[in-house]
Formats: sequence, C-alpha cells, structure tokens
Amino acid sequence: MNIWLALQDPNTQWVLMGCVLLGISSGVLGCFAFLRGRSLVGDALAHAALPGVCLAYLLTGSKSIGLFLIGAGVAGLLATYCITAISRHTRIKEDTSLALTLSVFFGIGIVLLTFIQHSASGNQSGLDKFLFGQAASLVASDVITIMIVAAVLIIATGLLFKEFTLLSFDPGFGRGLGFPMGLLDGLLMLMLLMSVVIGLQAVGVVLVAAMLIAPAVTARYWTDKLGRMVVLSGIFGALSGVLGTLISTQQENLPTGPTIVLSATAFFLISLLFSPRRGVIARLVRYVAMRSKVREEDVMQALYERLEERMKSRPASVYYGFDAENLAQKCGKRIAIVRKALRGLEKKSLVSQRAHAQSDAYWTFTSDGLQTAHRLVLNQRLWDVYHMNQSQYHDLEIDVNQDELAPQLSNETLSLMLAQLKVYDLTPELPTHGGVSHLLQPSNQGGLSM
Repeated sequence: MNIWLALQDPNTQWVLMGCVLLGISSGVLGCFAFLRGRSLVGDALAHAALPGVCLAYLLTGSKSIGLFLIGAGVAGLLATYCITAISRHTRIKEDTSLALTLSVFFGIGIVLLTFIQHSASGNQSGLDKFLFGQAASLVASDVITIMIVAAVLIIATGLLFKEFTLLSFDPGFGRGLGFPMGLLDGLLMLMLLMSVVIGLQAVGVVLVAAMLIAPAVTARYWTDKLGRMVVLSGIFGALSGVLGTLISTQQENLPTGPTIVLSATAFFLISLLFSPRRGVIARLVRYVAMRSKVREEDVMQALYERLEERMKSRPASVYYGFDAENLAQKCGKRIAIVRKALRGLEKKSLVSQRAHAQSDAYWTFTSDGLQTAHRLVLNQRLWDVYHMNQSQYHDLEIDVNQDELAPQLSNETLSLMLAQLKVYDLTPELPTHGGVSHLLQPSNQGGLSM
C-alpha cells in the first residue's frame, strides 16, 4: 500500500498518533530510568502488568481497555512495592529483586492467561494481544487516553526536571539538601509504570521495555547534556513510532509493535556506529590516528636522540642520517612499523631521506622537523622530571591527561625543572632558538656537516 494512501486511513492516523505519543513519553522518562541504572524496571513492570490485566477480565468479564489498564496499573504498583521492599529490607540487591519480581508476576500472568484461554469465553477475551501488542486495534478513545497520560508525564517531568536530575546523579547530596529522595524515587517509579501501562496495547508486555530504554541509549550517544538527551530521546521515540507504523502498513499481517521496536533498534545501531564522539567508527578513526601519532613521535624521538649521540661523540664528523634499522633498534619497534612512520613524517615534511649506495636509505630531519622533535623531546623529558620528583610537585594542579606539561607550569616552576634536566644531563642538545640551519648544512661529501 502506498504510504500516502495509508495516511488517509483514519485508523492509521489514530495508530500513528498513539505510537508517536507513546514514543515521546517513553523516551523522556526512559532517560532517568537509564541514568538511574534501572533499565530492567520497565521490563519488570510490563511483565508484572499481565496478571493485573487477567484479573481485571476475570473479575468483570469485560474486555474493556480502561479496565485492563486499571488492572495493569494496580499490579504494577504492587510489583513496585515488592521490588522496593525486597531491596530495602533484605540483603538482596535491587537487580536481583527486579528479576524475582519479573519472573514471579509473569509466571502468575501466564497461568491466569492459560486458564482464561481454556474457559468458555476465553477465545473472545483478546488478552493474548497484550503479550506482543496490537497497535492496529487502537481507536480514538485509546489515543485520547494515551494523549492525556503522556501529557501529564511530560509536564510532570518538566516541572521536576531538577529534582529528577539530582536523583539520577547524586541522591545522597539531594538528601543532604533536604529533598525527599525516597518520595521522588517512588514518584519516578509510578511515572514509569504509567508509561508502561499506556504502551501495553501498542507494543505488548514483552517489548514495551525497549521503548523506554532504546531511545534513551540512542540519545546518550549524541550528547553529554541531560536536557538535550531528554529532548533527543523523545524525538527518537517519536520517530520510531512513525517509522514502525508506516512500515507495518506496507506489508499485510506485519505487527506494528515489534516493527516500532525494530525501528528504535535501528536508530540505536546507527548511533552506535556513526555518532561523532562515541560511535564505533569515530572511536576507531581516533584510535588509528592516535596509534599513528604515537608511532611517529616515537620514531622522531629516536632519530633526535641518535642525532644527539652523534653530535656528542663526533661533533665534527659528516652526518648522513640513520637508516630504519638503526632507528628500530633505538625505539624498540619492528622495521616495518618504523618505515611506515617515516613515510608519514616525510609527507608532513618533518623528515627527508637520502639515498645511500651501500644500504637502506638514510633519514634525517628537515628544519621544521628538528624544531618539532626538539619540542617533543623537551616535553617528554619535562614529564620524566615531573614523575621522578612528583612529591616535590604534589601541590601543583597538573592534568596528567594533557599532552604538554610546560603550558601548565609557572615560569618559576618551569625554570626549576629545566635546571633539574641539566643536573640529570637530560637537556635536549639540539637548540632551536636562532634557527637550525647551522645544524643541517650539506657538506661536500654529500652528508650533513655538524
């Protein structure tokens, strides 16, 4: 069926609107469940809702959606109390209490569902649709209910955003400020329950937890700000609802609920691979670039130190440079790796090679390369002095994750470290001030005279 024609269908419009609202409310609340480390809460509440739905049918004999939602809500509240009571009053941890509650309530629900299906009116109950959802059965009254509940949840989240942020990141600090963290935690659980209950008919008991967590995890890949994360999570939830609904209209008997969850999963996989900061591809690119940088810096340092050694031992001799094998021995790397690093440095005009008749090409610095290597070696040796005398510099605010040390030092401290370098005989011997051309003059023999 053509998508435009499908959108003309009133039933499709109601289903689409209901799924979008469900995606927004689930995505917004799912952020706080995710940050609280309660990703399984939605799953536990959804599974706990099944016996409530079954009991509502057994007590009333009616398959009213409103009654089913009330039963699911009561069962969810009971499950929430069980989870909290078990984790607070026993030595059982919260994740274990979640698993216990989920298993027990879902087991009771399956038993009741089986009993109903084998009863005289069981085939007409339609309760099995709550397992995997049936979004196509949404009508105007259902969507209005979802709209009202979703609006209440979103407004409440906006009003309590600061308190929920404190609850998610530092509840102990919030308790010290006088906030009722226990009450806020219970309120968050209640709101999660309401979000789960309105999603049962569309997505089902088994998959509704994915609508809470998948948009939140997806949004986390794109930002470090909680406010932006909540907005993005709502957007991803809405887009999942739209995409899943439209895809399900193109194929007969394709269930809408699972398609929505698969759409949310697709957004997650795209974010996992392509997000600019946390994506797998971006991290791989940074990792490869870092490996290349470290490799090239190690080779530059080895070449610089070989040049220092040559200048100290034979200051007036002709200098041709050093071959890759010599540099590999100095930096402790394989020759192939050293050659790859030298080619990369040559492209950056930091080193140049000179052909030699009797062996592999010899490598030496360009003028820019010698200055870069001098700064690199000086920085590395300053870090060595800092680590060797860390007790002396313990009062300094040094960020060891930064590449360069000198910009973090005062002039007095830098002068002290340079003096210590001289005492340790670690001062770089190839100065760059005043130019370096006097170190790199071609000699009559074809090498470099030092």
